[in-house]
Amino acid sequence: MLLLPFAEAGDSRASFSSALFTATSAVSLTGLVVVDTGSFWSPAGQVVILALIQLGGLGIMSLASLSGLLLTGRISFKARKTGAYESRPILAGGIRRTLIFTFAFTAVVESIIATAVTARLMVGYGHSFPRALWEGIFHAISAFNNAGFSTNSDNLVPFVGDAWILLPLAGAVIGGGLGFPVWAELVRHVRRGSEATRRISITARMTLAATGVLLVAGTIFFALTEWNGVLAPMSWGEKILNAFFASVSPRTAGFNTFDYGEVHPVTLMGTDTLMFIGGGSAGTAGGIKVTTACVLLAAMAAEFLGKEKTSIYHRSLPHSVTRQALALSFAGVLVVTLGVAALRFFDPQFSGDQVSFEVMSAFATVGLSTGITASLSAPSQIVLCFIMYLGRVGPTTLVAALAAKNLSRRYSYPEERPFIG
Repeated sequence: MLLLPFAEAGDSRASFSSALFTATSAVSLTGLVVVDTGSFWSPAGQVVILALIQLGGLGIMSLASLSGLLLTGRISFKARKTGAYESRPILAGGIRRTLIFTFAFTAVVESIIATAVTARLMVGYGHSFPRALWEGIFHAISAFNNAGFSTNSDNLVPFVGDAWILLPLAGAVIGGGLGFPVWAELVRHVRRGSEATRRISITARMTLAATGVLLVAGTIFFALTEWNGVLAPMSWGEKILNAFFASVSPRTAGFNTFDYGEVHPVTLMGTDTLMFIGGGSAGTAGGIKVTTACVLLAAMAAEFLGKEKTSIYHRSLPHSVTRQALALSFAGVLVVTLGVAALRFFDPQFSGDQVSFEVMSAFATVGLSTGITASLSAPSQIVLCFIMYLGRVGPTTLVAALAAKNLSRRYSYPEERPFIG
């Protein structure tokens, strides 16, 4: 569809590689671009991109399940399992309740954010209602689905000091990144009263606690490293606002209010870490997920303290969970390492910091860039397409495969301890 004449603005025509890259970036909720979204693509082309973002956020299997439910009134057992593995674990009450909550929650949040942004663009920037409404809808869907696409050539740089734009979008990014199971559990607890909050699941507790810690730590980190850097021309309040937004965006929205090509290398390294960790499970965020990071930290703490069992919040974790976290993390490191090697081979003119940042952004489906995406060679862009695809579907597919192979055996091999370290 992006190759059709109606999708491009003016006389320019998209190449197959640029259309493929844009479609992959949109449906994988990444946000990396090789052509300017606002000027290269026509309004119809932007609608196609927005539809791909929404499809990627809701989940292809969720939409397939909804279609089957509407057409036949039932959903096959295989579709239920696949939909659960994709990103929508079935809630109490069955697939109907899960789908209804997913679509309703998405529509409500995106509508609220779109209304806030539209109103601000009309009042604060003098945009006409149609233009403000379109940009409000586009940015709301892009933010809640953690996509990072913008109709502006310089992303959110024009709103660098506008809290009325940045804070609603940051709220949408955080909300989408927490994951639908966490929101469903919070809604259920609110309905049942305060007594139910004491029985909140370990997944929700880890997700909420880790998200809060990373947001605060990220804000302090960006403020310290860039206070006299890219944040220097801003007022004190704008510095705090943009440091906070820079802490939100890498997990994993991809919006930027300043040029990442001008930041300190240490800032790039810290951003790489936030991107690799990502957001909550079963949501629109990428990365290895905060729950995986929490499990790894808990396993390290247990080993350092000489504990036989890994525990979090007074709950022991099965050994299979720790192994899955290790496997997922190592697989992520392997993909990023091979991706960096490939881009360094095809485009040696770019620095290691730039290439590492680009590959990490693609794997974590973030979309931040130091500005080299459009200048990469065709082989490097194809490599990034594969990495974006793996970053979106790889973690859930790998965990599902590992869980499916958890078979009991009637034998075990003799133990022998190798030297470690």
